[in-house]
Amino acid sequence: MNAPNPLSVPLDDPFGPHNLPYGVYSTAADPAPRIGVRYGGHVLDAGAAARAAGAPGQIVSLLSAPVLNPLLAAGRPVWTRVRAAVAEWLTAPEHAAAVAPLLVPLAQALPHLPFEVADYVDFYASEHHAANVGRIFRPDAADPLTANWKHLPIGYHGRAGTVVVSGSPVLRPCGQRRAAGEAAPSYGPSLRLDVEVELGFVVGGASPRGRRVAMAEADEHVFGVCLLNDWSARDIQAWEYVPLGPFLGKSFATSVSPWVVPLEALAHARTAPPPRDTPLLPYLDDAGVLPPCGLDIAMELRLNGHTVSRPPFASMYWTYAQMLAHLTVNGASLRPGDLFASGTVSGPRPEQVGALIELTHGGARPVELPDGSRRAFLEDGDEVVITAAAVGPGGVPVGLGEVAGRIEPAR
Repeated sequence: MNAPNPLSVPLDDPFGPHNLPYGVYSTAADPAPRIGVRYGGHVLDAGAAARAAGAPGQIVSLLSAPVLNPLLAAGRPVWTRVRAAVAEWLTAPEHAAAVAPLLVPLAQALPHLPFEVADYVDFYASEHHAANVGRIFRPDAADPLTANWKHLPIGYHGRAGTVVVSGSPVLRPCGQRRAAGEAAPSYGPSLRLDVEVELGFVVGGASPRGRRVAMAEADEHVFGVCLLNDWSARDIQAWEYVPLGPFLGKSFATSVSPWVVPLEALAHARTAPPPRDTPLLPYLDDAGVLPPCGLDIAMELRLNGHTVSRPPFASMYWTYAQMLAHLTVNGASLRPGDLFASGTVSGPRPEQVGALIELTHGGARPVELPDGSRRAFLEDGDEVVITAAAVGPGGVPVGLGEVAGRIEPAR
């Protein structure tokens, strides 16, 4: 019996030629990390394909690198040319004989962090999440949102060195925490470890220090998106975050999916953000901006194999263009490999929240899983998986893959 043709991908496959996400992988036979493009249930060795197809030297060089950073630095016109070339290699009959042997089954591809993270910034862009958390932390406040929330995308600088690829174990962090009613803090493993369903935006084209990047220029700098889990130790965070914000409660690990979906693949997922009721300053005012920079992406959070929520990214108050504009409005520069994240994605309904702190009302109402177990926060051995798909051409979804992590005991 003949082996299935790896170039034959069903028309409704979420990883068909309309997607073509980039990653970095190795195999048991060849442990050297290299750039791959996911195509159906396989991964294409992009550098080898470029050489086999006789691609121009620049494309061969960019796709033969061990990380995506050189490609990220090349800029939007080159990204478009490379993407078109990869699509041709995978779909044009004249390339089939040379390219088919360069496709590795997905199960044989060991994923690596797809790019070297230059800087990492995490935002707080969901009104529903911010309001839910505000009600938990400030139950007596007249408004669960802080006074600045609807005027600017709030964010914090994270730790680039602890961004890890999906599948990497997550060690339960230790730190100071003060439980309710205690006069003094204690030290030990986090007792309120949480998950945050997020979307990450991978930056390519650089900008010099002192130059602001306007919303209209965002697509020239955002290469693509990945799934992201900003693991959070809520007890450590609650004790340390006043007055300077998240620090050790966040910096121990941030997981990203192995695939970076090009922004071009999300053209059909663009949608207008929710209506806003607060006037914005001109550099953030996106009224009438086309194409809109909201994204229609359906996300799913699974805990130990059980779906516990389905957050909708289309509900996010702030867009990636606004986040990037605010990130650089003070003159901060962009570098290839910068990563900025949306913050927890939550919708208006209880089954659409993207963190356990919301799902369990701060731990007061543990969620019961179908196997009978209950969780207020994550326990050692728990596995968290986030998946997502965007609206694609003709109703065919654009897959974003998954980001997964298993909690290991503190050491």
